[in-house]
Amino acid sequence: MNATQYLVRAENLGKRVPSPEGELIILDGINFAVAAGESVAIVGASGSGKSTLLGLLAGLDTPSSGRVWLAGTDLNSLDEDGRAQLRAQRVGFVFQSFQLLPGLTALENVMLPLELADHADPEGAARAVLQQIGLGSRLRHYPAQLSGGEQQRVAIARAFASGPELLFADEPTGNLDRRTGQRIIDLLFSLNRQQGATLVLVTHDTELARYCDRSLELDGGRLQAAEPVSAAAPVELGLSVSV
Repeated sequence: MNATQYLVRAENLGKRVPSPEGELIILDGINFAVAAGESVAIVGASGSGKSTLLGLLAGLDTPSSGRVWLAGTDLNSLDEDGRAQLRAQRVGFVFQSFQLLPGLTALENVMLPLELADHADPEGAARAVLQQIGLGSRLRHYPAQLSGGEQQRVAIARAFASGPELLFADEPTGNLDRRTGQRIIDLLFSLNRQQGATLVLVTHDTELARYCDRSLELDGGRLQAAEPVSAAAPVELGLSVSV
């Protein structure tokens, strides 16, 4: 397979770290590829290496062995600044812990990556996506003044504001109750379909994984046999729903 045919590709990817008992193998011999427009869930129990794998795919960490191609670029060929520039141009992130800056308002949190990417109108773009997801009345609120669901919606707005080709989501509903989490899932997948982005989702929740085109299972740092996931599409909710 040609690496340039895929938006993400991992080849013989491994991660090892030292420990008092000797070398600890976190990931070993990971091989898979994600096509443009595809949604893929990476599932597994806590400690299976899911978040480590996502960090390697995004260039947030470097592998002990193997290679990752992101949008046709070998991440091993880039230094830290080069990887950061590639992420800024092509990638959005949604994390379990929201990762909002407490000293910035909702609007400013969404504007920040747009400003770093030299967007022509960061405030206008940030306002538009926050309005779209029903937070137009919360633009000047700080994270501490928002509910958990509202904070995650700001995080999703931040991820999608720049129109990324690729979205990485790490346990996006992990800190939310089931009802709020379901609404966040519907919002995430609705926006993803609208923008036609490629989605790589890390989760321990097999029900959440069913929203994706296919699922990859990690067990003890190794990728198990993967099969397409067949399930009904998420229920369409209005993007102004309160969470």
